[in-house]
Amino acid sequence: MSTVDRGDETVRRKLDKTQAKAETGSGWYEGVARAGLVAKGVSYGLVGVLAIAVSLGEGGKATSRSGALATLADESWGKILLVLLALGFAAYALWRFIQAIFEREDGDDGKAKGAAWGKRAGYVGRGLIYAGLTYTTVKLLVDAGGEQPQNQQAKQTTSTVFDWPAGRWIVALAGLAVLGAGLWNVYRGLSRKFEDKWRGGMSRTERMWGSRAGVVGHLARGLVFGLIGVFLFKAAVEYDPDDAIGLDGALQKLADAPYGPWVLASTAVGLLAYGLFCLVDARYRDVSANS
Repeated sequence: MSTVDRGDETVRRKLDKTQAKAETGSGWYEGVARAGLVAKGVSYGLVGVLAIAVSLGEGGKATSRSGALATLADESWGKILLVLLALGFAAYALWRFIQAIFEREDGDDGKAKGAAWGKRAGYVGRGLIYAGLTYTTVKLLVDAGGEQPQNQQAKQTTSTVFDWPAGRWIVALAGLAVLGAGLWNVYRGLSRKFEDKWRGGMSRTERMWGSRAGVVGHLARGLVFGLIGVFLFKAAVEYDPDDAIGLDGALQKLADAPYGPWVLASTAVGLLAYGLFCLVDARYRDVSANS
């Protein structure tokens, strides 16, 4: 056997071992997935806590997850947390990319295969989001410049896409996609579909409070995603990139609404609940591929 053949055989064996761990949700693959879910929960919890402080008049401003991470960069303990979060975000991205690779195509009909490819695209999209959060966190750690508000990023990105061929349509479709994600979160929360992913072993109290946190958290996420999608679509209709907003912009819109502090506080509590739900998910979710 040549050196190249031996190398190919080694790669195949490693892929087979990775697939086995992914399909059973065991070993290092399980650890990667659960670490990623913990990091996700902590990041949403930070956003919720900061937004609650704003609603109570304690100063500061409502911000996105990347903005919340930036608030930690000036603290010594914050840098330690940023290191852990960077590792967790990278773990989450890796988990989703592995899921995309080993997503099974059941059946011979086009519908089954189409559904599998749709799930793959979703996994890749989530992986890219958390790869971006990993980059942002590492950049904050090495002091490579302050983090630009997500609101400003949304406006600049929208302006850039407007210059592309069919850019206005792309922005409109992106807005509808984000709005769809918001509606999916609302449906997932009200139907409690997230419980389908939980394994056994939960106590009655854990399931009750985990479920409640999941419902409230998904509704809050649905609200902010919905706002982001609506304003992104509005940017396309009005052909004005300044209409686009990020998570921080969505929270600010809530703060500026009638009874703003109460609306913002309710949403912030919901985001904090979503963070708690992610921690429950990290403990009890079936993280195996094709689960």
